[in-house]
Amino acid sequence: MEAAFFDLDRTVIARASLAAYGPVLRREGYLSVPMALRAAWGQVVYRFFGADDESIDRARRTALRLAAGWDQEGLRRVARDHLAEVIEPIVYDEALELIDQNREEGRLVVLVSAAPVEIVEPLASHLGIDEFVATTPEVDPEGRYTGEVEFSAHGEGKAEAMCRLAEDRGLDMGSSWAYSDSVSDMPMLEAVGNPVAVNPDRQLRRLAEERGWPVLEFDRPVA
Repeated sequence: MEAAFFDLDRTVIARASLAAYGPVLRREGYLSVPMALRAAWGQVVYRFFGADDESIDRARRTALRLAAGWDQEGLRRVARDHLAEVIEPIVYDEALELIDQNREEGRLVVLVSAAPVEIVEPLASHLGIDEFVATTPEVDPEGRYTGEVEFSAHGEGKAEAMCRLAEDRGLDMGSSWAYSDSVSDMPMLEAVGNPVAVNPDRQLRRLAEERGWPVLEFDRPVA
């Protein structure tokens, strides 16, 4: 069986998922205004200059520190209850069409994201996606985030999780597809026989052109 692995942020949706929840998290008392502004600036830098592994890892550590003490069930509730308000308007129409196409062609559709599982799980369910891979933050016995991570679905971590899923489900990775926007997802893209760059950052665009990979441009958010 073949699979189609989709990155989430700027591939299926037009923004970083966690940042998209910023206004809601601020309303709910999770984020201060300076925190929200810092996240917004990070999106500008990423969009125009891309991001390497070091900068993404630094951003991840910062986000984890900010989340230390947050209630896990509270974040799950925010992600679930505000999904229609926050995420639906920024889903790319082209991504939905491509997901449907892969499903119709008999592939297992997998959402693969460095975003926390509390954000990714309800979105995957909402889109009818078969499987998902996401970052798992560490939670203390009281159900609050510690600021550390149990599993990071970033870089090599994404590719390793994909390969574990392939073993469990008997997937043919050589015939499978992967879609992403970021050079940080090179391990994910190189793990399959059919890598596709979607809205690529500068570094990924250059590598895709050098390797003859297809490049897709999505510009039709649902809203």
